[in-house]
Amino acid sequence: MAIIVRIVPNDHLSLKDPQASDLGKRILQHACIELHRLGLEELTFKKLSKAIGCTEASVYRYFSSKQQLLQYLVAYYWDWVHFLIDAAIAPIRDSEDRLHAAVVALTEPMKTNPSVPYIDEQLLYQIVLTEGQKAYHFKSIDTENDKGIFLGYKSLSEKLADLIAAVNPNFPYPRVLASSLFEMAHNHTYFAEHLPRLTDLHAGEKFKGDLEKMLLFWVDGLLGCGM
Repeated sequence: MAIIVRIVPNDHLSLKDPQASDLGKRILQHACIELHRLGLEELTFKKLSKAIGCTEASVYRYFSSKQQLLQYLVAYYWDWVHFLIDAAIAPIRDSEDRLHAAVVALTEPMKTNPSVPYIDEQLLYQIVLTEGQKAYHFKSIDTENDKGIFLGYKSLSEKLADLIAAVNPNFPYPRVLASSLFEMAHNHTYFAEHLPRLTDLHAGEKFKGDLEKMLLFWVDGLLGCGM
């Protein structure tokens, strides 16, 4: 069954809603391609506008900077993962099974959403692996946080924390574990591909299953699941 969902990040993440116009959608589409190809440091709006076939000024009508553009895409990703978790746990009632399903969903954010053809989730996933931390590791984060642009990440983390607390209400660090699981899912994917001596996981066909097993190992061990 096709996934039908439209995700609209915080208003402060764009000057105009890019999903409300054909040009805005093309900006998002090509931004994924160019960010994946060039990385944030090498990307410029001049290069992006050339790939789109529009003026540089047209891009600036939607985003004030490439940092804001990256933040928009990463916020979209956080909300997409949140949706995947909600969909995974919706039919499940047992607390441990709900948490396990949510953890498995953390390994599946590259699923395609056919209702939004201008966002390539597989490319977006790769962008988050390589560029994602730049969206919230920067000097003026406190000012940006006051605008609410990280609410998507906070909401995602709180969802996981609530599922953790439902399994073990006495566990003292549900938020720490929640954010750590999310970061581990990405960091060890990146490590396996680029810095293999920092992880025990290995890139290849078995990676997704091994990542899922590793995340569940930490969850079950720390929370005493199945005991």
